[in-house]
Amino acid sequence: MELKLNNFKTSVKKLSPLGKITGLMFKAKNTQNLLFEFKKNTTMPIHSFFVFFRFLAVWLDENNKIIEYKIVKPFTLHAKSKKPFRKLIEIPLNVKNIKLINSIVGKHNL
Repeated sequence: MELKLNNFKTSVKKLSPLGKITGLMFKAKNTQNLLFEFKKNTTMPIHSFFVFFRFLAVWLDENNKIIEYKIVKPFTLHAKSKKPFRKLIEIPLNVKNIKLINSIVGKHNL
């Protein structure tokens, strides 16, 4: 599935309900970008237990507008948006995502 973020089209894998439980856990750094969609706004936190690499969490509204983002380190207990969101994308910090990540956080903020 293609999704437009900050004028970049990026490929994302839309997760099933079971996929939402595991997210990036036990995946390799070069895995796909993951899209979590919710039926209504939420402020549900995420964690990065058993995620062995940093990733960019991007919280979006129903129109794919970025509400907030955060670089999440491995084995982080709690990361969440301060505002309600409808979608979340987990973007592994890897070479294939570098232009997208730089467009969101800036080149010098990694």
